[in-house]
Amino acid sequence: MSEIKTGAPLLRVHDIHVYYGAIHAIKGISLEVYENEIVTLIGANGAGKSTTLNTIAGLLRPRQGTVELNGENINGVSASKMVSRGLSLCPEGRRIFQQMTVRENLEMGAYSRPAAEIEGSLEEMFERFPRLKEREKQIGGTLSGGEQQMLAMARALMSRPRLLMLDEPSMGLAPILVEQIFGIISELHASGVTILLVEQNAQMALQVADRAYVMETGVITMQGPAHELLHNDAVQKAYLGS
Repeated sequence: MSEIKTGAPLLRVHDIHVYYGAIHAIKGISLEVYENEIVTLIGANGAGKSTTLNTIAGLLRPRQGTVELNGENINGVSASKMVSRGLSLCPEGRRIFQQMTVRENLEMGAYSRPAAEIEGSLEEMFERFPRLKEREKQIGGTLSGGEQQMLAMARALMSRPRLLMLDEPSMGLAPILVEQIFGIISELHASGVTILLVEQNAQMALQVADRAYVMETGVITMQGPAHELLHNDAVQKAYLGS
């Protein structure tokens, strides 16, 4: 159950405007994520959800507005340096290294960490994702869609992020695998991982999240406790098929 948050947020996005050439994709949105919570961003295709995550991750730069992580303005920080600041993005479409083994993919996720710590993190990931342990020496591109999603999430966790951003983790997966992936998200949350989740499966996202923002064509139209939005008539009509 969501509660009123006090103190400074771990992530603060304030009035960001993002353009693709002349196209004004993000039109002054603001959002916050506090330590140890799941915040979800829901909305239709093309609403700007992935653009928002890519901007926070340093892959895109806002023309106006600020992104702050742990109280520090991170506008202009490169995506590669963002990882060492404690932010990790599990991208839409998984984007694992297709020709590398499962183990090599995971090691790539830890490039910002001291070498001495990597083995312990690998064991932790294999414990959390037993299927990956079974596939440790298998080439990433030969894994099933669900296994590739697990690998992408585990790779993002290898940097020990303070904030894990997940972009459409259930995309293209069979319903039983969607349940499995959301079970893993709930377990991560229970273990203290802070998560910003972009997801088209609004029903599942709102069930696991503490708070939610609804995006439409580059603006945030609604926000509040996830359990309240789950039962909101307008949200149900637009995103939950009821």
